[in-house]
Amino acid sequence: MPGPDKLSEDVIVVGAGLIGLTTAVALAERGVSVTLIGQHKPGEASPVAAGMLAPSVERASGPAHDFGVAARDRYPSYVHCLADRTGIQVPLNRLGILQVALSAKGIKGLKKAALATSNWLDAKELRELEPNLSHGLGAVFNPDDGAVDNVVLLDALQRLASASDRITSVQDVVIGIEAGANSASVKTESDTTHNAGRVVLAAGAWAGQIPGAGFARAVTPARGQLVSYSATPLHHIAYGPRGYLVPRGDRTIGGSTMESVGFDATTTADGVRKVRAAAEEICPDLARTEGINASAGLRPVTPDMLPMIGADPKRPSLIYACGHSRNGVLMAPLTGDIIADLVTGTPLSHDLSQFRPDRF
Repeated sequence: MPGPDKLSEDVIVVGAGLIGLTTAVALAERGVSVTLIGQHKPGEASPVAAGMLAPSVERASGPAHDFGVAARDRYPSYVHCLADRTGIQVPLNRLGILQVALSAKGIKGLKKAALATSNWLDAKELRELEPNLSHGLGAVFNPDDGAVDNVVLLDALQRLASASDRITSVQDVVIGIEAGANSASVKTESDTTHNAGRVVLAAGAWAGQIPGAGFARAVTPARGQLVSYSATPLHHIAYGPRGYLVPRGDRTIGGSTMESVGFDATTTADGVRKVRAAAEEICPDLARTEGINASAGLRPVTPDMLPMIGADPKRPSLIYACGHSRNGVLMAPLTGDIIADLVTGTPLSHDLSQFRPDRF
């Protein structure tokens, strides 16, 4: 039997990962009623990520870079607010990121590409900072970059959303979107239609698969495989020539691959081997670690690796918040703020021109 039509007072958010949750929470904080629709799927990127906050390393150009830096700097106040509201302390590492040189060629390349905000550490300085990187020839140090524990962040946001009387969470899969100038609706697998003034599309790697998703068809999945070591020989996040290491509690996350394999979120022996080789090249001590686990997630990527943020120019009731590629964790809180600004008509404090949904 068909399900009844449901009226959401203001906004429907499609997708219950980090972007969807930060958006729903930001809207609720502005007094907007939200229906948050999503169902967990294997390979979701939000719980399977290294939590990198690295705009100085994985950087864009122009306003997109400025947005990434602002997104990084949003985190301290954001996790403090989450702790006040939920009692959950989200671990945040802002000790800085090291880009380690392991060859003379690496020294030259890193120095040439370094930002003015970064510092060069020679081998002695690097060894004093991180004794387990004593084989390194030097490093670019990027202050204020770091990582957040995205798993704890996800838990805190879910708790905050479930406690809000302005957010209605629906465990369902959206199978169609219809959007016009002033209203929109979504249909779900349960044969229910939800109606609202606006729909925010934040469905991760699956955004482009939804009929009616418009420009989000440019979003495709890219598998990233990670390894987790039961040791923490480093305090700082460290990049090497082929990968990175992120200390997290009593473990270290090593990453990552970038594979176009559709929606296959399984790990592979070859992928794990590559990630381990890249990780242990940075910190050889990890090769002796026992208790190594592997996981994989599907990043929602666009052709230029930048997100889509903004309203559909022809159907303004559809707002895109998708395609964040490698920077979904980094940009999640600020994206939520920006979408809330768009919905409430608040003047924008950031240049979104590089994120135009219709650029492809």
